[in-house]
Amino acid sequence: MTDASPFRIGTRGSPLALVQTHEVRDRLAAADPALAEEGAIEVVVIKTTGDRVLDRPLADIGGKGLFTKEIDEALLAGRVDLAVHSMKDLETWLPEGIGLAAVLEREDPRDVFISPKAASLDSLAPGSVIGTASLRRQAQILHRRPDLSVESFRGNVRTRMRKLDAGEVDATLLALAGLRRLGMADVATEILRPDQLLPAVGQGSIGITGRADDEKTSALGGRINHAPTMVRLTAERAMLAALDGSCRTPIAGLAEIEGDGGLTLRGLVARPDGSEIFETARSGPAADAEAMGRDAGEELRRRAGPGFFD
Repeated sequence: MTDASPFRIGTRGSPLALVQTHEVRDRLAAADPALAEEGAIEVVVIKTTGDRVLDRPLADIGGKGLFTKEIDEALLAGRVDLAVHSMKDLETWLPEGIGLAAVLEREDPRDVFISPKAASLDSLAPGSVIGTASLRRQAQILHRRPDLSVESFRGNVRTRMRKLDAGEVDATLLALAGLRRLGMADVATEILRPDQLLPAVGQGSIGITGRADDEKTSALGGRINHAPTMVRLTAERAMLAALDGSCRTPIAGLAEIEGDGGLTLRGLVARPDGSEIFETARSGPAADAEAMGRDAGEELRRRAGPGFFD
């Protein structure tokens, strides 16, 4: 990359988004000496609709695309060269003209339970209120603990922690990966196993998108791509696509590479109130990641039946 103009990376402006973007910036600079020069990379902060509208649940105002729409527009218009996203925020199908250029090595994808009132989710008192903006977390929590109630809880990590400290709710749930990247992992009361709370598709992964016709940028992304993480996300996102998933549907999925190079995939769909959950699992060669994910998604869709996703 020898162009005199800086290489521009688009991102949201939350503390976590900026930490993730700075990690991408550092990896790009290590991959291309020209980008290591002072001023060679510019971080462009773009405020999204999801960042501006904080008083309503995501499902009520349009879903995951609210965290990417304005960044996608800047990318397609050429105002930025790459965009950095939390993979769990990416829509099931990327807009025409945009492709996934790379993913970084995945952090721990598990969720954590945080509460000043209980040492674990199972020991939280009946009638307690959990704050979360995620229908996936809500559905699984209410399925496991129908004696609890859930309230919408939006804002960045630090905002949610302040609300919890102020006593607005009795507990909350956050992604361990985000807490680690912010140096806040010590706030976790309990790290939840995937069999307790299955993570969101892509959780813990940083994705880098670019214009599909930008060969130079795609090649640069390929130099920092973490192939094993891409394999895992291929399976998870293929399942999501088969389910036609969105923020309005509680869907969870986690693919993991085994020691022998094989791949396992767990997935579930649920009703938002937790009254009904369908789960499935697959295992096979990593080379079959996409087919495994698609097959798992099709099974879950059949078992859930007509109208489940309406």
